[in-house]
Amino acid sequence: MNDASIRVVIADDQALLRGGFRILIDSADDLEVVGEAETGREAVEVVRHTRPDVVLMDIRMPELDGLAATREIASDPDLDGVRIVILTTYEVDEYVLQALRAGACGFLGKGMRPAELPEAVRVAARGEALLSPRATRTLITRYLALPDRPPPFVSGGLAELTDREREIVALVAVGLSNDVIAGHLVISRQTVRTHVHRAMAKLRARDRAQLVVMAYQAGLVRPTAATETDGASADRWPGSTGSTGFRAPFGVWEGTRPR
Repeated sequence: MNDASIRVVIADDQALLRGGFRILIDSADDLEVVGEAETGREAVEVVRHTRPDVVLMDIRMPELDGLAATREIASDPDLDGVRIVILTTYEVDEYVLQALRAGACGFLGKGMRPAELPEAVRVAARGEALLSPRATRTLITRYLALPDRPPPFVSGGLAELTDREREIVALVAVGLSNDVIAGHLVISRQTVRTHVHRAMAKLRARDRAQLVVMAYQAGLVRPTAATETDGASADRWPGSTGSTGFRAPFGVWEGTRPR
């Protein structure tokens, strides 16, 4: 491994799953597993000891569950910069929303294709959110139904954004990665990142997940009846152009594919 390798900690109470993830991650030249944990408490200790770039965190673990472990890691100023990705049995887990609010940057279904894991780790390390289109749709629906959710975002706040920033925020909101957005708009990934960061600063969004919520609340993107295909591959992360179930009012995203 070289000095620029992305350092990863795997936290899951299933040894077989941890072993499989380790093989996939260590097989990539730019990734390195620096620690494993089978309980939430151990995960916190391993993260504090190894200071990884990315943590793959299971939700259901003994001693301390993944949600509490995520909250503890995210609230520790000494661990600022550690990116936590939640591992779920199903793409949308009942605890995923809480985990995102606790500080996780996104989540992955354990049924992902093997080739998707290394790239997911790279995306998380770059500071991007891991929210697939289908999962984003369900996530936002649940978020807006919470009794203790923040007051609705005032759509007038979007006036601070440029047309390009609104366009990119809408694409972020349907679950597209920076790479896919860059390809669609024929601009560089760095340009996409710059627009996303400026939008987050203007709207005072804590992270991309919160930016997605704001886009939904402001009506920049609205849910529609999705037309699923096989139910397993159409909305797979990352960057699928399958059915998203979202529609952008200003026409950037209509139907199932970007124009």
